[in-house]
Amino acid sequence: MPSPSQKQPAPPVVDPVVLTDLDPGEAAELAPGADLEGRVHTGIDVDRLELRGAQAHTSRLDGLRAGEADLRHLTLTEVVMTQVDVPVVAGIRGRWRDVEVRDARVGSAELYESSWQSVRFVGCKLGYVNLRGATLADVVFTDCQIDELDLVQVRATRVAFEGTSVRRLDVQASTLHDVDLRGADLTELVGTDALRGTTVTSEQLTQIAPMLAANLGITVTG
Repeated sequence: MPSPSQKQPAPPVVDPVVLTDLDPGEAAELAPGADLEGRVHTGIDVDRLELRGAQAHTSRLDGLRAGEADLRHLTLTEVVMTQVDVPVVAGIRGRWRDVEVRDARVGSAELYESSWQSVRFVGCKLGYVNLRGATLADVVFTDCQIDELDLVQVRATRVAFEGTSVRRLDVQASTLHDVDLRGADLTELVGTDALRGTTVTSEQLTQIAPMLAANLGITVTG
């Protein structure tokens, strides 16, 4: 256990999204510019999901299969998404607040310059996730598998990984506060000079020590 003198990172504040009294929705409602509230969509199977510029509030999506999804400039507030299977997602400059994503399978997700607040991913398998230039506050990845997480030039506050494997994490030029990496199984970490504001385990520190030394110009011999 850490001693009382050791500062612990502030944990993310992510409350469960509780949705009741939702009205059944139709697939035709999921269209560019849509304004959805209090809806539940179930078992959506389309070649391409078009939600560019749409808004969804206090809504739920249970079961989505699509070849690709256009979620650019999408606003989500108090939304739960489960059983999502989409190889290609274009979701740049989205605004997500109080969102849960569970059991998702996504190959490539372009989500750069987005704004996320109180967002949780649970049991997801994610390929390449591009969040460059995003602003993240109170974000948790729980029991996820991520091939590559691109957090270059991100402003992140209270972000945590719980039982999550990340093959490659890139935090170059990022500003990080209370980012807890202790629950992440990291294979490759890029941007060790931007790690101020993160918390790691002693084992992780040993793993990244050679990269830290290289960034500082330290030659290690013997």
